[in-house]
Amino acid sequence: MVFEAYFPFILAESIKGKLELKTPKLFSMKLDHGYSYSQDGDDNKWKFVKLDHPSTFQTLAMDTELKISIMEDLDRFVKRREYYRKVGKAWKRGYLLYGPPGTGKSSLIAAMANYLEFDIYNLDLTAVHTNCELKSILLSTGNRSILVVEDIDCSVSITNRIANQQALCNAAKKSKNRDVVTLSGLLNFIDGLWSSCGDERIIIFTTNHKERLDPALLRPGRMDVHIQMSYCTFGAFLTLAKNYLGIEGHSLLFPEIQNLLEKAKVTPAVVGEHLLSNENPDHTLQTLVDLLKVKITENENEKANQAEGEAAMEPLIQSDDKSY
Repeated sequence: MVFEAYFPFILAESIKGKLELKTPKLFSMKLDHGYSYSQDGDDNKWKFVKLDHPSTFQTLAMDTELKISIMEDLDRFVKRREYYRKVGKAWKRGYLLYGPPGTGKSSLIAAMANYLEFDIYNLDLTAVHTNCELKSILLSTGNRSILVVEDIDCSVSITNRIANQQALCNAAKKSKNRDVVTLSGLLNFIDGLWSSCGDERIIIFTTNHKERLDPALLRPGRMDVHIQMSYCTFGAFLTLAKNYLGIEGHSLLFPEIQNLLEKAKVTPAVVGEHLLSNENPDHTLQTLVDLLKVKITENENEKANQAEGEAAMEPLIQSDDKSY
C-alpha cells in the first residue's frame, strides 16, 4: 500500500525533473563589483537563470516564409553532425541578425533557443579585457548552446579593425595584461583552431548597423546566415493581431492596414505595443490605422527636412571645391 501511494509521487517528480532539464538556461558572465569579468579563480565563469521567455516561432511577428526557412535551417543543422565531421568543419552555425531596434532580434533568439532546447550564453565583450580572458570564457560554454553577442557594432575594438589599429596598439602597450580584445581573437573562436572545441553550437551576432561591421566578420564561413529584421510587414501584423486580439480571420480594415504598413516603416514592437493597449479589436484596429497615417506623415516631413538640409549644404560644398 505504501509503495502504491509513493510510486505516483516518484513518477511525477521524475517527469518534473525531465521537464526542468529541457528548460533552456540563460547564462551571463560573472562580473565583479565593477563592470569587469570576474577573475576570482572560480572555474565556473557563468551564472544562469532559467530562460522563461515565451517567444516561439508560432508567436514571432515575422513573415511565415522566413520563419519556415529559419526552422528548416536549424533542423538541418542539428541533424548533420557526421556530415560536418566528414567535410572537416566544426559543428557550428553562425547567424547575423541585423535591422532597426524593435524589429524582434531578441525575440527571434529566444524562439530559436526554445525551439532547439538550447541554452543561451550572453557574451558582453565590453566586460572582457584580453584575448586570453575571451578564450577562457568561450571555452567554458557548453555544447548544444547559442552564443549571443548583441550590438556587436558597439564593441569599438572590433568594429573597424583598420581605423582602430593604432589605438589598439597603444592600449596593448599600456595594458599590464599585454593584450586587448581584438577582432582576430573573436574570429579565432568562430572559425579558427579553437572553433572545434565544442559541438552543436550556434553563434549569433546582432547589430542595428550592418554597414559598420568589419568585412572580416561578414566573410562566408563565419556568419553563415544573414537575417534582415525588417519593419513590420503585413504577415508580421497578422501574427500580432492573432496574438494580441485573437483575430484569425480578416477584418474590413486589413486591406487598408496592409497598404499603410508598406509606407509607414514602423517596427513590430510599435505595432504590438499599440495592440496591447486596447482589447476591443475594432477600436484597436481603427486607432492603428490612425497611428500609421501619422507615422507616414512624420516620415514624409523628415525626408523633406533632410532634402532641404542637403540643398542648403550644396553651395558650401561647391565653394570648398573651388577653393582647391
